[in-house]
Parts: sequence; structure tokens; C-alpha cells
Amino acid sequence: MNEQAIRVPLRLYMPRSRDVTLAVLRGQSVARVPVFSGLPSLTEIGLNAAGVRYSEAHSDAARMAAASASTFEQFGFQSAVVPFDLCVEAEALGCGVDFQGDVEGFLAPVVSQPLSDLPTSLPDDLPHSGRMGLVAESIRLLKAGVGREVAIGAWLSGPFTLAWQCLGAEAWLGQLHDSPRILAQLGALAQWLARVGEYYFEAGADFLTVHEMGGSPQVIGPANFRALVKPSLARLFDALPSPKVLSVCGDTNASVADLAVCGADALSVDHLNDLSRTRRLLGPDAVLLGNFDPVGVLSHATPAQITSTVQSILSAGANAIWPGCDLWPEVPSANFHALMAAVRVNDSHAAVRE
Repeated sequence: MNEQAIRVPLRLYMPRSRDVTLAVLRGQSVARVPVFSGLPSLTEIGLNAAGVRYSEAHSDAARMAAASASTFEQFGFQSAVVPFDLCVEAEALGCGVDFQGDVEGFLAPVVSQPLSDLPTSLPDDLPHSGRMGLVAESIRLLKAGVGREVAIGAWLSGPFTLAWQCLGAEAWLGQLHDSPRILAQLGALAQWLARVGEYYFEAGADFLTVHEMGGSPQVIGPANFRALVKPSLARLFDALPSPKVLSVCGDTNASVADLAVCGADALSVDHLNDLSRTRRLLGPDAVLLGNFDPVGVLSHATPAQITSTVQSILSAGANAIWPGCDLWPEVPSANFHALMAAVRVNDSHAAVRE
């Protein structure tokens, strides 16, 4: 037999990053814990390498895809996720958005023209609603590019966060006393967001994250979360395909049981969550993602502190190393490399112990 014909590169026997990431979200065991996110994960280093300004990455599909892929391409980060701002769904519902293109740096788009009330008729033509068609096109570009190697993620605002974006904090939070009306509005938004999520899956997303930032128990209190936010999240997750992740910012320690029954396949918590306690409450089979501080640790700590943080997260029982919220783009290169190397170091130590 021809010796050359039987030579197969070693990497063909190694699982692709994409396969490992998706296996974790399905609750399967993996040989190495992945490092990824379902939220915006841009770096200044990656953007510069891709030749994309941050302010341009929000409104052009090709630039959005190139920016998203750059964190994987520069550091081996195990996901590429779009979009990069909280305004996509609010814009589709009629809000004006300031992309802050005249500002250097990393100021995200903001709602500049909120609505006076939530619309009673929600748009059906998603490809032509705000930037949703653009986001879907960027997913298709990612799928055709780095998608063979790395998991492609998309994310949406949770229903409560979307209402907050549309109306503004004061106007929305001032209505929370009217529970029947709030529940009806959040239920309608949940139904519509489920269609948005399906649209992103159809475009080629491998997994979807629902980011309920404004509805965090730390922001509105555990009781309001249980009464107002939890029902709409359950409705949304019941209608979404899998894999689907729930991401909630802030101190969620008093609400772990409520988060667990919203219907997501995996739960992401931030650095204010006691990960060991959450693992005990959820049990061994739940998929728990977390929970390093993307600013205080990844951006500002030393590489040695990052390694220690990763080891603590793994010891606490996380299924994947995942930031508590968006990455801050101004991450030192040495810190990002330390993040990715820390899991490999832990694997090597585990192999020695075995």
C-alpha cells in the first residue's frame, strides 16, 4: 500500500472546536472544556486584524461577519456571535438608533428615539425589519466561512429587556405595578422574539442566547423576576429550537431555581453568582456556563490571575468557560492567550492526576 495514501493528519482525529462547543450545549461530556460565549465577543486586536472599525460592524453584514470571526481567528475563541448591540429588536419595532459612528472607541449603539408605547402589531417581515436581515446575512457569511470550525451563535434581548429598550427605563419600570398589562405585553414580545430566533436558526446559527439583562433579579428584585419575567422567558424558550441558552446578568443567587425552570438548555451566570452554590442547587446534569468578569479579570487582571480564575470556575463545576457578559474589546493579547491556555493547563494537570 502507498505509504503516502495512509498518512492522515493528526488534527483530523481531533474534534473540531464547533463540535466540542455544541456537545457541551447538548449536555454531553467532552474531553476538554471549551472557552466560548453567546454574547458579543469582539477584541480591538481582532477588529484591527480584520480591518473593521467598531462603529462599522453594526450596519454592514460583511463587516459584522468579519468582526465576529476575528476573535476565533486571533485567539481560538470557540464561538463567533452576532449581533453586537442591544438595539436590533428595538429598531425593528420602530425605535431610532444612534450608532455613534462619530465616536472613536467602543461605544455601542443606543436607542435615541424610544417609543411612546409598545406596538400592538409586531412585524412579520423579519428580513426587512430594521437590521434583522443584515444579521441573518452575517450569519450566512459566518457559516460559509469559519462555520466549519467554530460554532456560530446569535443572540436576542429577553422580552423584559426589549420592552426597556423600546420605552426607556423610567417609562417601562414605572408600569410594573400593572401586572396584567405587563404580562400580556411581555407574552406578545416573547412570541415575536421566538420567530426572530427561528429566523436566525434558519440563517445558519448553531445556537441561540437570550440575554435578559434588564430583567435581572438584581435589577428588579427576585419577586418581580418570578412574577413578571419568568413567565415570558418560559414562553419564549418553549417556542425556540435548541440549543438555547439563558443569560442573566448580576447577582442571581436568590433566583437560581427560577432560572433553572425557564426552559433553556444551558444557563449563563455572571461573576456575581456563587457558581459552586449554583451547581449544588442545579445538580450535576444541568449545563452551567460561566462566569469570569470580562472587565475586571480578562481586561485588567494579570495572566496569572486569569489562570487562577479559570481553575476556580472549573473547580466550581462549570461545563464551559464563558464570560459573565460581553467582552470588553480592549483586552491585552497576553490576557486572552492566558484565558485560552488556562483550560489546556487544567487538562494537563487532570491527566497527570489520573
